[in-house]
Amino acid sequence: MRIAILVGSIRADSFNLQLARAIAQLGPPDWVYEHIDIHELPLYNQDHDGAMPPVALRLKQRIESADGLLFVTPEYNRSIPGVLKNAIDIASRPYGKNSFAGKPAGVIGTSIGAIGTAVAQSHLRGVLAYLDVPVLGQPEAYIHYREGLVDAAGHITDDKVRPFIERWVAAWRDFVVGHVERAGGGSRR
Repeated sequence: MRIAILVGSIRADSFNLQLARAIAQLGPPDWVYEHIDIHELPLYNQDHDGAMPPVALRLKQRIESADGLLFVTPEYNRSIPGVLKNAIDIASRPYGKNSFAGKPAGVIGTSIGAIGTAVAQSHLRGVLAYLDVPVLGQPEAYIHYREGLVDAAGHITDDKVRPFIERWVAAWRDFVVGHVERAGGGSRR
């Protein structure tokens, strides 16, 4: 099973990148996790739909080769970061060539705010619904980030948070597997 991971922050020490790495460690060991770098993408411009730049085509190809998706996003100004929305716009275009369509996804995130990334996740879920991306509904996971939540080795250190994230990962795994099986396979086809 191939999983494309899109992190909504391009900051080198991103809390959400740390969380994404920890989730990959908690996920099935036989899955392949590919972190998709979105920092070099140009701003989406419909004028380029007929001849997308190579970096945009690589993004689309990486999404298309995945069996499932993991979105790990911070919340900026009560929504998703512009870099994540830009990546989604690029990979879903041109019209009729949506690379995300039908790919099962999990949405999770962390921030220092008390409500975690609840509003950003709500906005992201709306965008993904429009793009025909089935998204794990429950459990929702809005992780309140505290210093040291994830150690340098990528392990979740908080004994109260780790079991919750483990349950979330198990539900996401079952969700992805169920969708892939109903669709007739996965990258092993």
